[in-house]
Amino acid sequence: METDMTSGRPLPIILKFTLPLLIGNIFQQLYNMADTIIVGQFVGSDALAAVGSTGTIMFLVLGFATGMSTGFTVLTSQKYGAKDYTATRISVSNAITLSAILVVLMTVISLLGMKPLLGMMNTPDDIFEQAYLYICIICAGTFASVYYNLFSAFLRAVGNSKMPLYILVFSACLNVALDLLFIVVFHLGVGGAAGATVVSQAISALLCLIYIYRKVPILSPRGTDWKFHRGFARHQLSIGLPMALQFGITASGTVIMQSAINIFGSTAVAAVTAASKVQGLVSQGMIAMGQTMASYAGQNYGKMDLKRIREGVRGALITDLIYSLICAVIVIAFLPGTLGIFFSEGENIAEMLPYARIYVTQCAIFYVPLSVIFVFRNTMQGCGYGMLPMLGGVVELVARLLCAALAIYLTNFHLAVGCDPFAWLCAGIYTGIAYLWVRKDIENKGFGRSA
Repeated sequence: METDMTSGRPLPIILKFTLPLLIGNIFQQLYNMADTIIVGQFVGSDALAAVGSTGTIMFLVLGFATGMSTGFTVLTSQKYGAKDYTATRISVSNAITLSAILVVLMTVISLLGMKPLLGMMNTPDDIFEQAYLYICIICAGTFASVYYNLFSAFLRAVGNSKMPLYILVFSACLNVALDLLFIVVFHLGVGGAAGATVVSQAISALLCLIYIYRKVPILSPRGTDWKFHRGFARHQLSIGLPMALQFGITASGTVIMQSAINIFGSTAVAAVTAASKVQGLVSQGMIAMGQTMASYAGQNYGKMDLKRIREGVRGALITDLIYSLICAVIVIAFLPGTLGIFFSEGENIAEMLPYARIYVTQCAIFYVPLSVIFVFRNTMQGCGYGMLPMLGGVVELVARLLCAALAIYLTNFHLAVGCDPFAWLCAGIYTGIAYLWVRKDIENKGFGRSA
């Protein structure tokens, strides 16, 4: 089920590869929404706010860890594109070893620093303990998220986007079942929701591993491949570390944004939490296109075909532009009808709707620059450029910091939820300029001269 993305018409190949990723990402969002819906319906709005208040921390911790491990697989994609299958397997063994070290460090650091971080984020007192319990369980299960994302990225690196989809669909169904079991039957509250997430991700990782070893020999290290290759490790860290920092820096910005939202109380937090789930669902097409471009660019960079990379980027941008405009209309139009599914009948939806509408409307207007970020950033990462995308995260961080600081100073909710769109606009402009520089740099290296 591997796909060679170095030949054939670029756009059809990209769209064919993106579709399973999109479906998988939607399923992932659906089971994240299931967590939110089940918590809101069976535990209450305070519990929902507690889970929502930790969303940015999850993005910070797990985003850093998975960004690092996913960055390790860029070398795998490049070696596969160059048809060097021995090096491909060695890159896999190296990435598994490096990820194990990463998991231990991230788990210890996140658990030790969690309570002070929640305090710094102005987490409301009435939801603090539930938020702390939920996020600690998630952090303790960092290994599950890291290895699921690592093994899925290995499969995408060799052009297989279907098997991660099948496993993810199974995992999504399992997560919902476990949510109902832990929360509704065993009454474990937010701890049950977190436990269901960790268990389902761990099983997904195990299924990916079994599939790789049984069906994808290119990705299955043999006895002699299990050696630590320092040269490969330096290359993987040079890509993985900036990717992790980019995730971490971007997530730090969302933590700052959450801190600004938290000052408006648990009602506003619950409303934005629910609305963000709706927005997260429709934005998955942009994310899927970015994941595709990382694999596409990695394989074609390995083949040294700049012309083909340019053609792929152009097709991806046109596709994302159309998708972004459609999503903006949908998310604004259907927000009132979808918000109610997150809360029980006793909750005052009318009180939450204004907060949710402001957040969604402001974000939807800036979906186009958001989609641009994913295309350019992932293309650069696929070509092995880690530092420039990381600096894009710095641009987002600074933009969110300025907007959040002003929101807190003025106690202005519009500015608080405007942190995201302002960051997307600034980073979209930056990544476009950075991509043009990368394209010129690749050209200077002699890539694509024969194309």
